[in-house]
Amino acid sequence: MGESIPHFTAAPAAPPAGVPDAEQTFPFLSNNIWPVLRYVLGLADEHPAGPMDIQLNDIALFVEVAKRKNFSHAAEALGMPASTLSRRVSELEQSIGLKLLNRSTRRIELTEAGLMYFERCRPIVEEARVAHDQLLDMAAQPKGRLRVSMPSSLALLFLPAVIRDFRAQHPDIECDFDLNMQHIDPITNPYDLVLRYGRQPDSSLVARQIVLMENRLYASPQYLSLHGVPRSPADLGHHECLRPAMSEAFSYWVLHSGEKVERVAVSGRLAANNVGILSRLASQGLGIAPLPLKAFDTAGQLTRSKGLVPVLPDWSLTPIPLFALLPSRTLPAKTRAFLDFIQPRLAEPSLWADGIIP
Repeated sequence: MGESIPHFTAAPAAPPAGVPDAEQTFPFLSNNIWPVLRYVLGLADEHPAGPMDIQLNDIALFVEVAKRKNFSHAAEALGMPASTLSRRVSELEQSIGLKLLNRSTRRIELTEAGLMYFERCRPIVEEARVAHDQLLDMAAQPKGRLRVSMPSSLALLFLPAVIRDFRAQHPDIECDFDLNMQHIDPITNPYDLVLRYGRQPDSSLVARQIVLMENRLYASPQYLSLHGVPRSPADLGHHECLRPAMSEAFSYWVLHSGEKVERVAVSGRLAANNVGILSRLASQGLGIAPLPLKAFDTAGQLTRSKGLVPVLPDWSLTPIPLFALLPSRTLPAKTRAFLDFIQPRLAEPSLWADGIIP
């Protein structure tokens, strides 16, 4: 099933059999928007163009190709043949009189004119799509495929406990979760919502803080009996500390207790960028791990089931913000529904947490 992509009013000619009618795919913009496009794109009045000189539907098709830099991927998302998509973009170039794309056998690149055209047209297409979705919201529940990228550690800890309730509340939303930490290119971003820990580099994506995740230290009784119980943050320098990575950024921990703050150098022979793996390593007596278990285990059942006990219980690590990265400040109904659902549950885990961690 093709992704819901905004489509403009189609050319009068009927499409070939088996090819989606463009008017059905881009139903919400008409050529009445041409004066707006002319103003935004900076077209001079002394060179007037009639509203049918350029089909606005083709502009939306071009924007999708430019986002993905691949005709096949764009055609799959649009639910139309790649040959038809290529022809329509070529016709747009002919109508404009400028080359927008440099094509090769493997990928395409935007020309200077194509980049300018894409940067001007993309916000129009996106805002039109959102406007259409919001109109539909007045008469219908949020629906469609929701593509979410989130860290696997968060997904494994959180999703199994809440996704059933979300499906019950929003049965018409299809959730497609991608569990990785890869960098998101704002231009080719295929996701409706990206969740990431920590502050993100500046980009055209809109960053919205969802919650502050509090981490505390845990270890197994076996480890503590063999290596001793740390009595102060400084004692951690003599222990095996399980970290997300063996990099300079994770070579120290900053701990807080009331108004007291201590920065401690730590080391260890094991590292893993997954909360579930760190908890298992700690439960096997392999070191002390920073985990968000206090937040997600208000009744203490989880730590007992994993054989973990708190270390330095009066101290916690600097909270880590969880951000939602969004392609626009104006959210489609399906994205807004998911954010409205997860945010209070992440802020108050006692509403749902029942000891789920891999």
